[in-house]
Amino acid sequence: MIRLANFISNQDADAVGGGRIDVFEPAVGAAYATIPDSDERDVKRAVDAAKAAFPGWSQTPAAERARYLNAMADGIERRLTEFSESESRDQGKPVGLATTLEIPRSAANLRFFAGAVQHERGEFYRTDDRAINYVLRQPRGVAGCISPWNLPLYLFTWKIAPALATGNTVVAKPSEVTPYTAWMLGEICREAKLPMGVLNIVHGLGSKVGAAIVSHPDVPTISFTGGTSTGAAIASVAAPMFKKVSLELGGKNATIVCDDADLEKAVPLIVRSAFQNQGEICLCGSRIVVHRSIMREFTERFVNEVRSLKVGDPKATDTDIGAIVSRQHLEKIQSYVALAKIEGGKVVCGGGAPHLTAPRCKNGWFHEPTVIVGLSPTCRTATEEIFGPVVTIHGVDDHGEAVQVANCTKYGLACSIWGRDIERLHRMAAKIDAGVVWINTWMLRDLRTPFGGMKQSGVGREGGDEALRFFTEAKNVCVGW
Repeated sequence: MIRLANFISNQDADAVGGGRIDVFEPAVGAAYATIPDSDERDVKRAVDAAKAAFPGWSQTPAAERARYLNAMADGIERRLTEFSESESRDQGKPVGLATTLEIPRSAANLRFFAGAVQHERGEFYRTDDRAINYVLRQPRGVAGCISPWNLPLYLFTWKIAPALATGNTVVAKPSEVTPYTAWMLGEICREAKLPMGVLNIVHGLGSKVGAAIVSHPDVPTISFTGGTSTGAAIASVAAPMFKKVSLELGGKNATIVCDDADLEKAVPLIVRSAFQNQGEICLCGSRIVVHRSIMREFTERFVNEVRSLKVGDPKATDTDIGAIVSRQHLEKIQSYVALAKIEGGKVVCGGGAPHLTAPRCKNGWFHEPTVIVGLSPTCRTATEEIFGPVVTIHGVDDHGEAVQVANCTKYGLACSIWGRDIERLHRMAAKIDAGVVWINTWMLRDLRTPFGGMKQSGVGREGGDEALRFFTEAKNVCVGW
């Protein structure tokens, strides 16, 4: 068993209470590590360390802060293989996906904000001939960053990078389900000689550690990615304390396939958008809305492509779909497939446990990529977040109806639209209630653009200038002539 520790003031630390929590490898269904079962006492130690480090770090020149972030990115890149294998083991994703996308993107997050903070623009306003105003954007103090289990290091660095770059210190909580690469990042921080207390990582349950971070009076800024119900609980605590909060929450994203879509090019990308990372990405397109005139052809092409996906050992280089992150989450996915049948749906592909050849995976948590047709677009299976390799396909008679179906859930995170009539696609994009709309592509991300959702998919935006503004306080200075 690997024994992981909290990272406080650049030192490994066990939980004050001494308890431990098991960490499981999804592909084998067995524990392989433990983390501290931390609580509010450990959070207090971390906040005290971050608060003590804030004056010095906030006054460190931006170029020097950027140097530390780039050194952390260097450390991740030097250990790319180790980070990728650890992420795969922890989360269940194919190691190839971690190697080519998620770990490189984690380093890229650090590099992007290291550069961005050195190129901030000043804001100046002339008030007739009486005065000139300028705006200072100053760090807010200790930032609480709480990240999820599906893209562990990717989303962990997405939060801590802009917080650190802008001069805040951080108390961060990775998911207790996937803590390993966050612990490794602590090692990288020591190697980079990051000043003590600037970044502190506290492991443990959300009900203990996350709640203590959110409620701590010396943590004025909270950035959270996770479930909508947890986001609502955070908001209920943070609002009376007048904290600044960013919530990136759930999604039930639509993929709209217009009657003029190039199916040969679109279908492979739509399959990827549905099943990458076992469908455990908040941006995955789990509702496919297709013009009835091409419904039969699209479904045949799509199902044939899905059947070619290989479910297998995440360590194997030819695996397309790895293990589900936990037994509890697998059971949730299975319950929705059962519900779909009750609601009148027909499973045309997948629906159960795959046959695996790797002996080590015989007790692992796996689910076939599943395609369901025949459901109402307003039923529970089609509107509630499953967050797994399950997709529903719905036919519509026109593009106006497609937009209505896309908007018929309580979520509004992302959408992709596929077709050739660009003018029509632009009009549809403007009418869709989603924070991100892709046209003839998916998961193509420019780190300068705002990212976030509408409705119950969240509050606030991350990325680029939005992140730099979130982690700073604007102060207007007016100078009279």
